Amino acid sequence: MAISNFIPEVWAAELLVTLEKSLVYAAPGVVNRDYEGDISAFGDTVHITTLADPTIGTYTPHTDITIEDVDDVDTTLLINQSKYFAFEVDDVEKRQSRNGGAVLSEQARKAGYKLRDVADQHVAGLMAAGVDAGNLVAEATLASPADAYDLLVDLGVILDEDNVPDDGRWVVVTPAFHGLLKKDSRFVGSGDEAGAAARRNGMIGEAAGFTIRKSNNAPDGPGAGAGKLIIAGYSGATTYAEQINNVEAARKEKGFADIVKGLHLYGAKVVRATGLAAADVVIQ
Repeated sequence: MAISNFIPEVWAAELLVTLEKSLVYAAPGVVNRDYEGDISAFGDTVHITTLADPTIGTYTPHTDITIEDVDDVDTTLLINQSKYFAFEVDDVEKRQSRNGGAVLSEQARKAGYKLRDVADQHVAGLMAAGVDAGNLVAEATLASPADAYDLLVDLGVILDEDNVPDDGRWVVVTPAFHGLLKKDSRFVGSGDEAGAAARRNGMIGEAAGFTIRKSNNAPDGPGAGAGKLIIAGYSGATTYAEQINNVEAARKEKGFADIVKGLHLYGAKVVRATGLAAADVVIQ
């Protein structure tokens, strides 16, 4: 890649594609991405408007009905995360490597995955802190594949009791939890193989009413043990917005190297705490 041929918009778009393909906790379908809007700077605010539930009345003949106003609530999502990458490739190193300028493109792709990892940890932490206290299963010890599958069922019941829609439910599990599920015929038979064609964003299958995703970024559980928090929910519970705000390329002033740097702006917020359920899981 020659600096003279560098197109910032193309690189920014490619980085966003890389992010979207690799995000787990902040992936489309796990969080709501509808309110991203125009993010131009750190500290920008995205406005989320929700409508209050209508009142259901009883109709009595020859009696006037009550007509109420449509009330809305404005919730703000603050773009409060600002992360960057910056690297250089020396002309000598580029000359000695295969494909020359492709080194810069490959390094930018890796930067996208690293940005993903940091953003995912941030969103996972917000979900862990934002889940309704009544939706938390404390210190669940799993000793068998059946225990793992049954816990998914229990999380589904918690969401059912909070009137969370069945469609689009997800759960993010750890590799160890996934290992237990793979030993349970209910998981393998009902969704593991069926989901094999769509394995992206950590997606590993479907079972117990959930699309199951796998991540190493599961937050630590709130208990005193070494548990990890298995979080389930639906996309309406958390909102996430991001933007690759700026990508630049330049020649190094004191040297012979190409420099590429980029800025990733994002923010997330749990907008429906009862739309999430979680379990502090220890696997024996």
